Amino acid sequence: MRRNDLLDSGLLIGVVGAGAMGSGISQVAAAAGRKVLIYDQREGAVEAARDGILARMDKRVREGRLPAAEREAMASRLCPVATLEELAPCGLVVEAIVEELDAKRGLFAGLEGIVSADTVLASNTSSIPIGAIAAGLNRPDRVAGLHFFNPVPLMKLVEVIPAPDTAAEVIEGLMALSRVMEREPVRARDTPGFLVNFGGRPFVTEGLTIAQEGVASPAQIDAVMRDCWGFRMGPFELMDLTGMDVNLPVTEFIHHATFSDPRMRSTYLHRYKVATGQLGRKTGRGHYDYHDGAERPSPDAETRRSAAPAVAIAEPSDALLALLKEMGIEVLETDDGAVPLLAAPIGEDCSTLCSRIGADHRRLIGVDVTGDTTQRVTLMVPPGGDPAIRESVVARFNVARNVTLVGDSPGFIGQRICAMVANLGCEMAQLELANPGAIDAAMRLGLNYPRGPLELADAIGVERLHEIMRRIQEQTGDDRYRPSQWLRRRAQLGLSARAPAFPDLEDDA
Repeated sequence: MRRNDLLDSGLLIGVVGAGAMGSGISQVAAAAGRKVLIYDQREGAVEAARDGILARMDKRVREGRLPAAEREAMASRLCPVATLEELAPCGLVVEAIVEELDAKRGLFAGLEGIVSADTVLASNTSSIPIGAIAAGLNRPDRVAGLHFFNPVPLMKLVEVIPAPDTAAEVIEGLMALSRVMEREPVRARDTPGFLVNFGGRPFVTEGLTIAQEGVASPAQIDAVMRDCWGFRMGPFELMDLTGMDVNLPVTEFIHHATFSDPRMRSTYLHRYKVATGQLGRKTGRGHYDYHDGAERPSPDAETRRSAAPAVAIAEPSDALLALLKEMGIEVLETDDGAVPLLAAPIGEDCSTLCSRIGADHRRLIGVDVTGDTTQRVTLMVPPGGDPAIRESVVARFNVARNVTLVGDSPGFIGQRICAMVANLGCEMAQLELANPGAIDAAMRLGLNYPRGPLELADAIGVERLHEIMRRIQEQTGDDRYRPSQWLRRRAQLGLSARAPAFPDLEDDA
C-alpha cells in the first residue's frame, strides 16, 4: 500500500478487539472521518464499545463541545461486524487484543487469508516486538506497530514501529494517518516496550525500591514527586490508576527481554501487590485504600517541638544557604557543638557524608535542595540521630513549608527517581531507540511527564546527574545505578544531554 492510500478519506479501517484500547482507536478513527468496522469474538463486546463511544459523544453534545450532526456522522461510521471475514474490504486493520504473542500471530495469519494483498496490518501491542508478530507471515512487509495510549481519545501520542521487513511507505503512511487522527506520531525502534513502556519503568520501580527499603512511604514519595518535581501523579498513584496487574507483567517482560538488566528490575513489593489482589482503584485497594470514607496517609512530618533558633552548616552549599535565608533561619558562622547541622547531599546519604567530612551524625540533617522547594522540603536523617534535634529542624522548616522526613538514602527521593528516569533516557538515546527529541516527546505525551528524560537531565545538570548516579552506584554496589555511557561522555565534555552523536544529523522528532 502506498502512503497516500492510507490518507484516502475513503479508507476503511478494521479494529479487532473492542476493549478500552480498541474502543478508543475506533473513536479517534471515526472522528477523523474514517468508516470503522469493529470486531470482537466476545459476545456483545462490540455493541457495548459502540454504545460507550456514543455515550461519550452525547455528553460532549450536551456540554456544547460537539455539534449534534457530527455525533450522528460518527455514529454512522462505527460499524459492528460479527465475523473476521467482514473485514475483507479494509485497507488497514488494527489489532488490539490480549497481550499474547501466539494470539496476535494467529490473528494476523488468519487475516492474511481474508484481506487484500495491500492491506496494512498494525498491532497496538504495548511491548511485544513487532518483528516477532510478523515472523512467518506471507507479507511481513505490510506489518507495523501502531501503539496508542490509554485513554486513546485524550492521549495524543502514537508510537509507530517498523519490523525488520516493514516497507518504508507503510511507516510513512501510518505516521501521516496518525496526524489526520490528530495524534502526534513518534517513530520508535522495535525493542521491548518501545519508547514509553521501556522509558517509563524507573519512575515506578525506583519508587517501589525506595518504599521497600523503608526510606519513605508511598504517600511521601508521591508528594515529593508532585510538589518538588512537577509530576501530575506520583509513582504509586500512577500504578493504582493503571492497575498493578497491568503494570507488573510489562515490567517483568521488559526485565526478562533485556537479559535481566538491573536498571529494569522491580521489587518483591510489586509482585506482592498483585499476588494479594491489591491492584489499585479497580479493586478498591492498592497502595492506597479507595473505599468510601478511607483517608489517605499524610506525607507530612509531625511537629512536636518548637523551632530551633539557629543552625550550623556542615558543608557549604549556595542553594542551602539561599533556602535558609529565604525562610529567615539564622545560620551560625561557626558550629557551637550544640545546634543542628544542616547539609545538602547530592547523591549521598547522610551516613556517607558524615563519614566523609567528619560531621556529628547525631546533629546532622540532610536537606534536598534539588527540585522545587517552594511548597515542600525533604529532610533526611542518618541512623542514631538526636530526636530533639530532628524534631526542632522539622518544626523550623514547617513554619513555611510542608516537610517530608525520610530515612537515610543516597539521593533522598527526588534525586534518585529523577536520576534514574533521566539516565535511562540517556541510555535510550545511546541505544538509538529514537532520536533525543523523539524520546522526550514520547515521554511527555505518553506519560504526562513535565519534561522528557533528556530535558530532565539538562535541568538537573548533566555533570550533577552523572555524579548522582556514580555516587549511588558506589554506595549501593548495585549496577542498577550505573551511568549511561551517553551521559558520561556528555558530562565529561560539558555538553547537553540532547547533543546528538553526530552533530550534522538533524533531530527530526
